[in-house]
Amino acid sequence: MDDDSRVTRRRVGDAEARVASRRWWDTDADDYQAEHGAFLGDVDFVWCPEGVREADVQLLGDLAGRRILEVGCGAAAASRWLATQGAHPVAVDLSAGMLRHARQAAERSGVRVPLAQADALALPFADAAFDTACTAFGAVPFVDDSAALMREVFRVLRPGARWVFSVTHPMRWIFLDDPGEGGLRAVHSYFDRRPYVEQDDSGMATYVEQHRTLGDRVRELVAAGFRLVDLVEPEWPPGHEGIWGQWSPLRGRLFPGTAIFVTEKPG
Repeated sequence: MDDDSRVTRRRVGDAEARVASRRWWDTDADDYQAEHGAFLGDVDFVWCPEGVREADVQLLGDLAGRRILEVGCGAAAASRWLATQGAHPVAVDLSAGMLRHARQAAERSGVRVPLAQADALALPFADAAFDTACTAFGAVPFVDDSAALMREVFRVLRPGARWVFSVTHPMRWIFLDDPGEGGLRAVHSYFDRRPYVEQDDSGMATYVEQHRTLGDRVRELVAAGFRLVDLVEPEWPPGHEGIWGQWSPLRGRLFPGTAIFVTEKPG
């Protein structure tokens, strides 16, 4: 862990995490899109820094005619791609800054989808309103009560619907966020669930990312009522030399960086 007192590991409740996440992504939206927008595209569904695309893996199943909720959509590139496949997506995000980029990308691409600013813990939709829900690194790692998020997603899905989401692979929490050789040495306990927190001089969180073990995630899903269909751990593809934060070819060829949970609400 960084010795800087502004970086720590401590429990952060949902209220503080919500304020931190909204401010962080509002402030960082421009830089994030400048750095990663070309990789993510305006109309594409990329699950992870390893470059896995929904067009290739089809984790969501049938798309045509389906009402699909993208939770924590960011600039909503995935929802726009889903719309081109005949789906009826709705994209929600906590950050007005990220939704601004979603509107700009809609103007550039000509593909428009409904957007809503909403908290993933209080989705503004009726029970059983959607046929599918998904997110690529959105919402799930940024709330304290992720079990409540699973229950909320379960609520808005119809029976038989899929809920598919990608997160940083829990194994990565053992290591420093270093794409180089420094990121190959285990320094943290896998079982330390305290989140990674950046905070200001007054001690208020400015960025919060939560850690759960693989077992924690499975138990959250099962407790919410979901059935685990698959757990995808993408391998680093040959020829992919890009670096995204702590994701890199060096680390990616040795251990997984992403976990994609494929689940269903029983029919």
